[in-house]
Amino acid sequence: MFGQRNDRMDLNNENIQSASEIIENRLYFVAFKKDFKPRGTSNTHYFSIDEELVYENFYNDFGPLNICMLYRYCQMLNEKLRLAQHAKKKIVHYTSVDASKRLNAAYLIGAYSVIYLKRTPDEALKPLTSGCNVLTYTKFCDASYVYSGYRISLYDCIHAIARALEAGFFSFDDFDSQQYEHFERVENGDFNWIVPDKFLAFCGPHSKSRLDNGYPIHAPETYFEYFRKHNVTTIIRLNVKIYDAARFTSAGFTHHDLFFVDGSTPNDAILKKFLTICEQADGGIAVHCKAGLGRTGTLIGAYLIKHYNFSALEAIAWLRLCRPGSVIGHQQQWMLSKEASLMNEGNAYRKRHGISRTPIRHDFGIYSIKQFAAIDEEPAPSAVPAVAVSRNSLSTSNSSSSSSSSSGSSVCSSVASSTTTTPVASKLPDTAANNRVQLLLKERVRGISHKVD
Repeated sequence: MFGQRNDRMDLNNENIQSASEIIENRLYFVAFKKDFKPRGTSNTHYFSIDEELVYENFYNDFGPLNICMLYRYCQMLNEKLRLAQHAKKKIVHYTSVDASKRLNAAYLIGAYSVIYLKRTPDEALKPLTSGCNVLTYTKFCDASYVYSGYRISLYDCIHAIARALEAGFFSFDDFDSQQYEHFERVENGDFNWIVPDKFLAFCGPHSKSRLDNGYPIHAPETYFEYFRKHNVTTIIRLNVKIYDAARFTSAGFTHHDLFFVDGSTPNDAILKKFLTICEQADGGIAVHCKAGLGRTGTLIGAYLIKHYNFSALEAIAWLRLCRPGSVIGHQQQWMLSKEASLMNEGNAYRKRHGISRTPIRHDFGIYSIKQFAAIDEEPAPSAVPAVAVSRNSLSTSNSSSSSSSSSGSSVCSSVASSTTTTPVASKLPDTAANNRVQLLLKERVRGISHKVD
């Protein structure tokens, strides 16, 4: 790739640790030694996302970057490839040899290859793993508060993207990034769609909306308007009872309790009941535990294995792309142990119901602009409070103290509003728009009450 004099892209080769050609003579992925930052030339354009798209960690975890960041990366790269001033230039996405940054960067460009270059996962991974002097990639770890040996790989993430794309879980031609960023915030509800029209994961509601040590918590009523608009009909609670289920049922929702201990895995009876409820539900299903991460992700992941043929690790990768921090510790091993039996159950289920296509394909992906354009024409979301609350920043707090409920309810009221404007990252050459993108990224709030779930 860099062997010929006219193909050196104006680089001194000694600065390159590894290099991969993604599109012949056009797009490259390079890891530089130390903190080398190349300058653009007349025939080469360099860019890096290492300091722009930053994972907000819970403990020792460092990725993968969420699906909204992947969307912004793809918009950015597409724009660079389209720009007239770059038409005759080689585009180089560069990163450092820092293991976590390099892995996240490789995941982004690998996912781009699957989504936009229409490559298979193996085709997308090949240049990233067999290029010039390519180093072995580290693996993503979970959000455990102590050291954990549970990992997912670059391979798992790229295969998860391909699996989700095939099933119609998302389409970046029809993706409202502002919706994702709004509703992932603690003060706006702290929820994420995992499967379109089917699964929404959220933080467990409380008896009333208030600020708990400055941390917004929400009553069941906070979610009613959004759930009704988006045809969420069923609520599944996996944690101890903090609110009265009648708050949901009296409002017309179906509510189920499937309690199992915080941080643990479900027994077979709970797993079977969860799958049956979800298979019979006639609308979307909102699943929560304490933080909406561990127990919630574990059971939704089981459904992905059974009904969409995700491997356990692919399911975990997809869950974390949608809701970072999902599936914690030995819950990963439980999913691996159930993978074969769930796949067999899925095959038997489809045979009984005469379902020939696997996976079932959704017409609209998560955060579809087209699907919800008519129902979501609401005023813009409430302004972000002066001090935005991060799910991570208060994660170690276990205080039950609270401020007045009136101050909390004003924060909580914004959960029902949303935006459907054109994603701000669609035209990156505009400096103001690019600055707005960066502001949104810096303001991201993950929104969990506690990290271990």
